[in-house]
Parts: sequence; structure tokens; C-alpha cells
Amino acid sequence: MSDEQSYKRVYTGPETNVQYLQELYEEAGITFRVRNDFESSLRAGFGSTPGQVLLFVLKKDYEEALKIAMTTFPKDFTDE
Repeated sequence: MSDEQSYKRVYTGPETNVQYLQELYEEAGITFRVRNDFESSLRAGFGSTPGQVLLFVLKKDYEEALKIAMTTFPKDFTDE
């Protein structure tokens, strides 16, 4: 299985929220990766949506990571 396939996106939101979730995931022993398309596009000279950072976890940790994210930032998971 390739490295990209072993991770699943669990959260997209402001960088500060992602940083907080990273701390919680570290405490829980959950492996994660962060992708900031805005930072990458700035370095490359392209445009992108500012402030939205993607947080990925290993597929095996997805359910636990999602529960933590939904408990921590419940408003980010509603369809209102």
C-alpha cells in the first residue's frame, strides 16, 4: 500500500484548530500528517484558499481521530 493510501483526511479547518488537534493526537498516540495547500501555493506562486489546513491520520486511527475532532470542534461537523 502506498503512503498516500494509508492516510485518510479527518479534518479541514483553521491552522490553529489543526495545531490543537495535533497536540491531542500526539497525546493519544495517533499518527498524523498536515497539508497546507495555501502555504504550498504561495511558495510556488499560485493562489489558494487561505486558512484551510488539511489533517490526515492513518486509516487504522481514523475512527478514534474523528471522535476526538468531532468532540473538540463539533460546530465544524454540522451542516448548518
